[in-house]
Amino acid sequence: MMKKAYRAVFFDFDYTLGDATESIVAGYQYAFRQMGLPEPGVEAIRATVGMTLPNGYRALSQDEDEERVRRFQTLYIEKANPLQVTQTRFFPGAVELLDWLKDRGVTVAIVSTKRRSVLEEVFAYRHLEDKVCFMVGGTDVPRFKPAPDAALLALEKAGVRPEEALFVGDTVIDAETARNAGIDFAAVCNGTTRPEAFQSWPHVFIAADLPELKGWLEAE
Repeated sequence: MMKKAYRAVFFDFDYTLGDATESIVAGYQYAFRQMGLPEPGVEAIRATVGMTLPNGYRALSQDEDEERVRRFQTLYIEKANPLQVTQTRFFPGAVELLDWLKDRGVTVAIVSTKRRSVLEEVFAYRHLEDKVCFMVGGTDVPRFKPAPDAALLALEKAGVRPEEALFVGDTVIDAETARNAGIDFAAVCNGTTRPEAFQSWPHVFIAADLPELKGWLEAE
């Protein structure tokens, strides 16, 4: 059995299922260095995970010049994307949870601001592409999270109604996305967002990690 018998579960990726910190930090620091800017520290960069790259750059640099924002993106992708494929690690319990859901006929999908091509390579590199039914990346929709576009596209692809789906994420951006799409939200605190930050957002559960989330889903 699964709580509420969700027909689909949509996962954010970074700090929800996987940890790409090393490659993200390398990408940011490389881009800032090439642009003649002081390199941000690891914790400052970690705090931007879940934001779009332009918003992450703006938050760290206070630079609103659109040409420089685009330059940052180009440099970041040049450095980080190849590293993400080989350096990303999945959190404990991630593969087991994905398998458990699929064994119960649940449609499992990734809904992320990350490029779908990168996500596909990350999964393929580890021979895990069969663990999810499909992926929706940031460039697949007109607007990034917390706009509901990616979640709504996932609902359409899964063929389910909002009340039949669960969105799992690690930031309040994910919580807001789920609310905007009318989907139940469960937080998993693998990242930099503290559990108390989710209390003011609609949620059905706040898990410390993926095994705890699986235990909650298993409970009748």
